[in-house]
Amino acid sequence: MMRALRDSLLFFMRDLRIASTYRTPFVLELIEALFASASFYFVARFVDSPALRASLPQGSTYFAYSLVGFIFFDYLNASLDSFDRSLEEARDSGTLEPLLVTQVSLPVILIGSAVYPFLVTTVRIAVYLVWGALLFHFPLQAANWLSVLLVLVATLLAFCGLGIFSAAYLLLFKRGNPGKWLFLSIASLAGGMLFPVTILPDWLQVIARLNPVTYALDAMRAALLDGATVPQIAPKLLVLLVFGVVLLPTSVLGFSWALQRTKITGTLSHR
Repeated sequence: MMRALRDSLLFFMRDLRIASTYRTPFVLELIEALFASASFYFVARFVDSPALRASLPQGSTYFAYSLVGFIFFDYLNASLDSFDRSLEEARDSGTLEPLLVTQVSLPVILIGSAVYPFLVTTVRIAVYLVWGALLFHFPLQAANWLSVLLVLVATLLAFCGLGIFSAAYLLLFKRGNPGKWLFLSIASLAGGMLFPVTILPDWLQVIARLNPVTYALDAMRAALLDGATVPQIAPKLLVLLVFGVVLLPTSVLGFSWALQRTKITGTLSHR
């Protein structure tokens, strides 16, 4: 366990040193977060109406509702994209093959490569929330932070498996997984990113009820906007944990098979 933690820390320090040489993008992201939060605020002023407000969580506004959806999808995108990006960067820099033949276990390599992107995403989301609270009255004081933390962990466990499957696809076929973008498109429509799923047609509401993104977003909004306690969101957390328990081990096995396949065919470092 200590060795795994040490190896994950080394991966993080590597990514942090690389990022520290590019300071301008960090400043630009701060400015981008301000303008993105402002955009949601002014869109909310345009579309907020009594009819729409009735379908939102009690006491919430469309601005708060949509901003939570936006930052959640930032996390979802990180879950699906971080493993692909780390794999591509290692392949382009020529370090992929030496890395994968080391004594570091495959799960540690996958987890370690994702630590930095997830922490950066967390910081970016915190910036969005701070801008929203300082300038546009986002109700941070209503949040139950323990519930928020548990939802984030359950969400990462639930969706990282999809990201690892996507990395296995990249390893085998040397190109991005189109299924990842299809999933994000369906999730944004039938997951409640920018509007409640209750306003969807009945057949799309069926898809929404089968979509784990719906449960993750409902739990996140309940924790952030309504201060929901852990017992109140426990059923939604259970759905996400079951999804993660099934998907994570199978995705690691799938990635391991893809890795062995590329070693046999000699295409591990091919682009």
